[in-house]
Amino acid sequence: MEKRIVRILSLILAGAMLFGCAMLTSCGDDRRKIVIYTSVEDFQIEYMQQKFAEKFPDYNIIIEYKSSGDHAATLKSAGKNAGCQITHNLEYGYAAELAAAGVLADLQGIIDFTKYTDDATLSTFYAPELRNGGAIIVNKTVLEERGLPMPTSYGDLLNPVYKDLISMPNPKASGTGYMFLLSLVNAWGEEEAFEYFDKLSDNVLSFTSSGSGPVNALVGKEVAIGLGMTAHAVQEINDGENLEVIFFEEGSPYSLYGQGIIAGNETDEAVVEVFTYLAGELSEELCAAFYPEKIYADKDFTLEKFPQNIQYADMSNNTPERKAELLVKWMH
Repeated sequence: MEKRIVRILSLILAGAMLFGCAMLTSCGDDRRKIVIYTSVEDFQIEYMQQKFAEKFPDYNIIIEYKSSGDHAATLKSAGKNAGCQITHNLEYGYAAELAAAGVLADLQGIIDFTKYTDDATLSTFYAPELRNGGAIIVNKTVLEERGLPMPTSYGDLLNPVYKDLISMPNPKASGTGYMFLLSLVNAWGEEEAFEYFDKLSDNVLSFTSSGSGPVNALVGKEVAIGLGMTAHAVQEINDGENLEVIFFEEGSPYSLYGQGIIAGNETDEAVVEVFTYLAGELSEELCAAFYPEKIYADKDFTLEKFPQNIQYADMSNNTPERKAELLVKWMH
């Protein structure tokens, strides 16, 4: 009798488990899925995810983070089969390369390019997203605790007192790192710039894989000085971190970032609807909230404690060919 009861109970339990699995399957998210690759910071992804959820409750919009180098490499190797429909926060050098390879769709008729500044509109295959300036950022607390001087030039960063106290993004993996490399190549010449970075590496604790790495290391007090993004530093300053943004004589290096539709998806109404919102209203909100440096012809944004009247570095010759040359040399 006991065995029979146990068998009955086992059958009931098995049936309940099967029923539960069936219910879970039927309750799965069957909304239209749209995948966006991006290289922005976590706090911006959270902001975007919330805005998408409010705007498109009937879509399952997945924002997948990839570092700049991985982002571009994935799209370049997989092309139209990369697994995403939209690319966001792609540095212009990478974007130009992907456009030339046929990975990006032509956005004429989808985006009004007349609303952007002339220098931000370089192609109809990617819409301007933001201007991302760089700076030398210091953690004043770390400097004071170690009795270290405030640097006033790139040359100062070679001082042995800063050994293992500097963080910089790797130009091979990060658009932010590459903009520092290109700016000094343009300012000093290729040979002098590479000699400088060879010497600087003695003081660099780590060459990070993303542009956010140096500021994160500063906030964690792992280093005293970072070659990082102005916008990220200001965000942390406004959150109470004891950081300071410095621009040296060569000016602020900068990159322009864009966004696009993966070729083959430009006739998909849902993708176009999401992208139009992303490249329009949402991008303006993100610039106003995080990246106020100018890309719109008739709009200016201000942000608390964001530097004003920034002198920008010479960022000419920012082509895919030049980038490939410099990165080969960087690796060797």
